[in-house]
Amino acid sequence: MLLLPIYLASSSPRRRELMEQMGLRFSVVSRPVDETVDEKLSPEEVVKSLSARKALAVSREIDRGLVIGSDTVVVWQGKIMGKPVSDADALDMLRCLQGNEHSVYSGLAVIDASDGRMVCTHERTRVFFRPAGDDELKLYVNTGEPMDKAGAYAIQGRGAVFVSGIEGCYSNVVGLPLFLLASVLKDFGVNVLGSDMN
Repeated sequence: MLLLPIYLASSSPRRRELMEQMGLRFSVVSRPVDETVDEKLSPEEVVKSLSARKALAVSREIDRGLVIGSDTVVVWQGKIMGKPVSDADALDMLRCLQGNEHSVYSGLAVIDASDGRMVCTHERTRVFFRPAGDDELKLYVNTGEPMDKAGAYAIQGRGAVFVSGIEGCYSNVVGLPLFLLASVLKDFGVNVLGSDMN
């Protein structure tokens, strides 16, 4: 069987690292997309829509292969938190999250470029933050780590010191739900545990 090329439609180093952990051979091909969405959409609809846009933007440029698109948002009390635009914005987000529960949603879209078949789904993980004071939150913001992260923290980095627990998929909080990706790829005939993937 001739293996299909796999393309990751994301410039996120975290998603790239997660896919490498699975032993997948893939290329990173990211294209800019319009990320404006209707405010009436639910978090799962938002991440699915943006994931599909990212995957479609790349799939239109290739003739053959599987394209993977993903998008992640943090949701606290019904409010979607994207990436902070400033240190003050990051601090405001962290103040909301400290001592509370929030949810992380990741969308996942996989497209077969040869026939346009697409599977689009999502995953949700509940995350619990311990209480933290402003001095501690400011120290974290000063590390610079929050600035390109949805919700202003990285569970795989220093931000882990605030996470008292999670309910659901850990890799989803990092930015790509691996068990869900493996399941969807299997529907396209790719077994991530196959020896030919190494």
